[in-house]
Amino acid sequence: MGTAIDAANEEVNGSLPSEKKITIVFVLGGPGSGKGTQCANIVRDFGYTHLSAGDLLRAEIKSGSENGTMIQNMIKEGKIVPSEVTVKLLQRAIQESGNDKFLIDGFPRNEENRAAFESVTGIAPEFVLFFDCSEEEMERRLLSRNQGREDDNIDTIRKRFKVYMESSLPVIEYYNSKGKVRKIDAAKPIDEVFEDVKAVFSPLHEKAA
Repeated sequence: MGTAIDAANEEVNGSLPSEKKITIVFVLGGPGSGKGTQCANIVRDFGYTHLSAGDLLRAEIKSGSENGTMIQNMIKEGKIVPSEVTVKLLQRAIQESGNDKFLIDGFPRNEENRAAFESVTGIAPEFVLFFDCSEEEMERRLLSRNQGREDDNIDTIRKRFKVYMESSLPVIEYYNSKGKVRKIDAAKPIDEVFEDVKAVFSPLHEKAA
């Protein structure tokens, strides 16, 4: 495990550029809560760069690196990838993008992720966008979409829910205690959900303009 972390460390030197303020919004919600769709809308309307921790991990697996093989094995076993590995991938993506506003989707997955992100990057999120959706509704959506993702069968879906409930909810509670959670009812139709999302982002956008 150490080798994967060392490899990740070698690829990212130094912390994030300090001269410009980086705005980070963590986007959390269970699998099937519609995070990806809403992130695409936020990117289009508010100019954020969307970083999905899952996509970055999948891209690393595809690259065939030693780091990628270790990540693949952990995902197969339903384990969460070491925080430092995911944080370094996110940090590299932030540095390479040139933007200063980011949606980080599906991360932090647990308290350890959260602490690692803040200590490694030195950045606390502006707020956490939390898509609240019942397990029944998320399960229905995942089974109907089945986009060929190998992790979309019923047993794996239930395992993902369990991991999500046990790991992510303490993160949401932590940020809630700091007044940083913006909760969205994700069971509504997509357009209505985005109206609620816009109400959260518009004031921030106007302040920056």
